[in-house]
Amino acid sequence: MYRSHTCGELGIKDIDREVTLSGWVQKVRDKGFVVWIDLRDRYGLTQLVFDEERTPKQLLEQAKALGRETVVRVLGTVIERASKNPNRTTGEIEVLVKELSILNKALLPPFTIEDETDGGDDLRMKYRYLDIRRTPIRDNLIFRHTVTMEVRNYLSAQGFIEVETPYLIKSTPEGARDFLVPSRMNEGQFYALPQSPQTFKQLLMVGGMDKYFQIVKCFRDEDLRADRQPEFTQIDCEMAFVEQEDVLQMFEGLTRHLLKAIKGVEIGPFPRMTYDEAMRRYGNDKPDIRFGMEFGELNAVAQHKDFNVFNTAELVVGIAVPGAASYTRKEIDKLIDWAKRPQVGAKGMVYVKCNEDGTFKSSVDKFYDQEDLAQWAKITGAKTGDLILILSGEANTTRAQLSTLRMEMAERLGWRKPDEFAPLWVIDFPLLELDEATGHYHAMHHPFTSPKPGQLELLDTDPGAVRANAYDLVLNGNEIGGGSIRIHDKETQAIMFKHLGFTPEEARAQFGFLMDAFQYGAPPHGGIAFGLDRLVAILGGQETIRDFIAFPKNNSGRDVMIDAPATIDEEQLKELHLKVDA
Repeated sequence: MYRSHTCGELGIKDIDREVTLSGWVQKVRDKGFVVWIDLRDRYGLTQLVFDEERTPKQLLEQAKALGRETVVRVLGTVIERASKNPNRTTGEIEVLVKELSILNKALLPPFTIEDETDGGDDLRMKYRYLDIRRTPIRDNLIFRHTVTMEVRNYLSAQGFIEVETPYLIKSTPEGARDFLVPSRMNEGQFYALPQSPQTFKQLLMVGGMDKYFQIVKCFRDEDLRADRQPEFTQIDCEMAFVEQEDVLQMFEGLTRHLLKAIKGVEIGPFPRMTYDEAMRRYGNDKPDIRFGMEFGELNAVAQHKDFNVFNTAELVVGIAVPGAASYTRKEIDKLIDWAKRPQVGAKGMVYVKCNEDGTFKSSVDKFYDQEDLAQWAKITGAKTGDLILILSGEANTTRAQLSTLRMEMAERLGWRKPDEFAPLWVIDFPLLELDEATGHYHAMHHPFTSPKPGQLELLDTDPGAVRANAYDLVLNGNEIGGGSIRIHDKETQAIMFKHLGFTPEEARAQFGFLMDAFQYGAPPHGGIAFGLDRLVAILGGQETIRDFIAFPKNNSGRDVMIDAPATIDEEQLKELHLKVDA
């Protein structure tokens, strides 16, 4: 028997019990006449003790020679610790070892396998199997499992059925780039790995499954960031015979359940905000509403003087930062430099201090008087002691820049608290987005999203005005889920394809199977997909997803542990019809 107990379960109740433990040597403390060893497994740490009085000399010497991460099995008796450790679940006891077996010796690890490690990100990713032994990573993976089980249990209780859909599918021109898989049996042809199970879950609704979900891997060959991976996991869901309100209620319920079950947080009804309102008030479609600093548009009160920067701008907009009037000129100059970085792109920034005596001090005092600045304060909601920060320029660009600045100020002032949760629904997105480079429209969500009722006719006259029957769920400034009511009839889908630039032949070649299915009684249906990696990270108090994925890729999309992607030999290339002879 390798173990009678784990390294995390023994306590004062087990005094005098003979036990067998197995695990990894975390640390050896050799005092000469006594040796303590911390033995670690997935469940915790137990202190082992060897001493001159009670331990045979050969066994004591064997203990002294143990290296970190060596795998051992010990037989011993649980005794009470003289010096207890209240920070450890097993801190009241230790095991007096009688027998020690080395199951596998270990090389010296390339970094310290403890909560606070000396290993950098690249090194820890190269030896990810060692990193997983550390408590933070181990606990993150267990936390992910807990969230996933809560999702499965909740959806199953609501009548959803988990159905697996294919990983080898057909490449389509919508969305990000596909990962392609050459077919050995079909020369010159390729499968694609799915960016989502979108069309398959719609076909399941045609098939009468009614409520479907799947926790599924998806793949996108796109540029990476800290919160993106080339392969990621979705909680993919679809329902038949529903309208938007049905979907919102169902998945608001799921999110509320997760916050209560996982974090112990009770949340009331989620606020809702249209896309246009979110852009106007916060400058992006996934606003963090844990704090204020809403946008105040200043064109009407800032473009009547001789300040040409504002007069020539499409938009003049500002935010009031509470309590920041105490910033020194040097601190404000640094903030201006931060906003002018290429990552933000502002050309400059105007500021106004709301002084304690009710006066105002700005960087544009030569152009604007106290009455003007008082109007700015009123529009931005600034109070005494606040600092107004103002950007100007092309409307969409300026909103994006000020949104980035707003988030930076919230970060600096400690308002983005990981233990506070502020969800909201963003609804009524544009159905189509104009690609200014090509002049063509493309789907903002995907080509199967239904327009809002009564707006289909606008596609011919004002396509940019059409609103989608689509919705995003936002949590703490992150989109954690998005979905829509789908088109469920062939005629409407054909109209949509037409406005996306597909010829009838192209639409037939790409999506004929779906349009055919719509002719056999497709019910009204809609759904949503949650990004599981991001959801788990936010619930875990973080915004980067890597530490909640067992074997993540780096920023270049590489798995540095197994060295993938990699070249393949010429024989394989020939079998796949990819080798061109010289």
